[in-house]
Amino acid sequence: RRMKTEKLLLAVDGTPMVERVIQAARASLLDEVLLVYQNEGIKKAGEKHGIKTVYNECAAAGQSASIKIGIEAASPGTDGFMFLVGDQPFLNAAVINTVIDAFNREPHNIIVPVYNGKRGNPVIFPAALKNYLLALEGDRGGRVIIETMPERVNLVSIEDERLGTDVDTEEDYKRIRKQTFKRR
Repeated sequence: RRMKTEKLLLAVDGTPMVERVIQAARASLLDEVLLVYQNEGIKKAGEKHGIKTVYNECAAAGQSASIKIGIEAASPGTDGFMFLVGDQPFLNAAVINTVIDAFNREPHNIIVPVYNGKRGNPVIFPAALKNYLLALEGDRGGRVIIETMPERVNLVSIEDERLGTDVDTEEDYKRIRKQTFKRR
């Protein structure tokens, strides 16, 4: 809403943001990649990359609806649920794999990446917390669980803070477009 356009379809370095995240996920060690969508353009991006897409008819209910839909569409017997956001255009497979590696070492913990001291995404929750995730309400995601279970949180440092950049506003988008242009 803040962008007044479907920001996930805005291009960064010639590729829509959501496709950049999909490419990173597909190149990673993730066993299964699901895309929860509301916009048909986003669904098409998922289909283009051969991943399972799941329609969120309850998007107005907030983040919790997407989380629940994703969990319910995931393969039974999964060890954990990693939540990625489509507005993190510099995310790469190496970051995803770093978070997965930390989870494999501590499969009962919530794994949260930290970019230059700031917590970010993607986060992995162990399957043992599935019922807590399914009980979420409104526009609050897994942060509620993280806050109530600090003893189960493992923070993983990611050196390059740029990889954790997300795009929430038009100003954010303009800034990252300038950054990508300067790096060429």
